[in-house]
Amino acid sequence: MNTIDVTVCGGGAVGASLALALARIGLQVTLESRPPSSAADIRAYALNAESRALLRSLKVWDALPEDAVTPVYDMHVQGDVAPAAIEFSAWTQRVEALAWIIDAAELDRALEVALRFSPNVRRVEPGAEPTPAALLVLAEGKHSATRERLGVQMVRHGYGQTAIAARLIADRPHGHVARQWFGSPDVLGLLPFDRPRAACSWSLVWSLPDARAHELLAASPGDFEQALMRATGGDVGGLSLVGERAAWPLSLARARQMVGPGWVLVGDAAHVVHPLAGQGLNLGLADVVALARVLAARESWRALGDVALLRRYARERAAAILAMGTLTDSLLHLFAHPAGPVRELRNRGLTLLNHLAPIKRALVARATGASTSGTP
Repeated sequence: MNTIDVTVCGGGAVGASLALALARIGLQVTLESRPPSSAADIRAYALNAESRALLRSLKVWDALPEDAVTPVYDMHVQGDVAPAAIEFSAWTQRVEALAWIIDAAELDRALEVALRFSPNVRRVEPGAEPTPAALLVLAEGKHSATRERLGVQMVRHGYGQTAIAARLIADRPHGHVARQWFGSPDVLGLLPFDRPRAACSWSLVWSLPDARAHELLAASPGDFEQALMRATGGDVGGLSLVGERAAWPLSLARARQMVGPGWVLVGDAAHVVHPLAGQGLNLGLADVVALARVLAARESWRALGDVALLRRYARERAAAILAMGTLTDSLLHLFAHPAGPVRELRNRGLTLLNHLAPIKRALVARATGASTSGTP
């Protein structure tokens, strides 16, 4: 007989959140993961309203340090030909904020504390003697070894691009405005942040062709800052690099199967999208919400690993995952196209879209999670 209800493989933000969410509905959970690394983590996440509601319900959100959370009230997206641009405002869209920028390391620490205080979660090191469980959840990320052992194929499309992440300090306040530049073919995003300097810091995610990204990674801090100034046109003032740069290859990927008898995929183990919309972790946390809800609502006679039950989760998530993957992929290819007529059309379209309030509201609702409700 199983002594554990669920085993979660992978202790990143998605795996840890899922372990807490399942423990909260009374399940006994084993979390196969190592504690967060003490190495510096320069990443930041843009979380939407649904993700914030989940973390708040898990007693994690309010445990975050004040300066580790920066709300975004406005967003400016610049096309590759001035003055083509689109702007979003939390006030005009009637939402509290468009997003909240979260220090990744602080989120990991807050989740770790919550896990230690959860009586229904037991952490074990990967590779330890397995405890039989009714359900195996794979949250190991895009390179999930367990997924490979199960024979689940990932349909991948490499973009030939690399994302560079870094922390920056500006010589003027960010004003809680997120900014993005489509540079054809690169995409540069700046997320307002309050670390290391309140009101004047940014988290950078810059997607570039591989060769150019490698040049910038090897460049001196001064040369990197000059490249940033050219890419942003000085719109946010002077930018100074703080600490190291990180990088990773970009792709679009989706598992051929999200569920099977006794197992299920969540987060990057199931789907990977381009970071230009900042929705990767939001998709993963939405998986957590959906899976916890499906398991909580199961019939008393149905086993946790029943594939018919798990397919309810897969069906619930299919449309949102496909839509976000299609949106990010289409935007990237549209702005990467070098042809003059396409370039003019996309920039005219961006300007036109800026005046279409109903469409902008729909885009904001999808990105912020404002159209969804409920937490596990």
